[in-house]
Amino acid sequence: MRISRKQVKVQTIHYWTNEQIRASEVRVIDESGQNLGVMPTADAVKLAREREFDLVEVFPKADPPIAKILDYGKFLYQKDKEARKQKAKVKKVEIKGIRLSLRISQHDRDFRLNQAKEFLESGDKVKVEIILKGRERQYGNKAREVASQFIDALNSLVPAKIEQPLSFQGGRLSVTVGKK
Repeated sequence: MRISRKQVKVQTIHYWTNEQIRASEVRVIDESGQNLGVMPTADAVKLAREREFDLVEVFPKADPPIAKILDYGKFLYQKDKEARKQKAKVKKVEIKGIRLSLRISQHDRDFRLNQAKEFLESGDKVKVEIILKGRERQYGNKAREVASQFIDALNSLVPAKIEQPLSFQGGRLSVTVGKK
């Protein structure tokens, strides 16, 4: 049973270029990284056009804002490339499901413990479920006991913490466990 988490969205930042820059003065850095000092925005745009580049406001919160003379298309490509690298490095955490029953045998319990241990060691979370059918619904306390014994046994194998406490809804008891 696999429950996927929300995808991580990489936030895109809009950069003001050339005439879009609203500040009256900007601190200009040229294409080689040299600081040209503070100058009026119109003069900086004219200088960038003479060098066949764009003036891009890279740090608008500074006083005065910092603008670089560079190739805007190449700049956007580099930023997009960096964002894709960051997105690839993000570990996607999944919730793996393990189902138990009231009458689970010792061997099946041990098998599921090993599965849960592997899931936690690989960085995933584990959702332990006990589904009560028919007359089993009368034995909610027994189901809680089976689940807590399973979590205690799992905790002795791998240090784990309860992320979502035991909840009982419609004949289904569930608890989510993550690695400490």
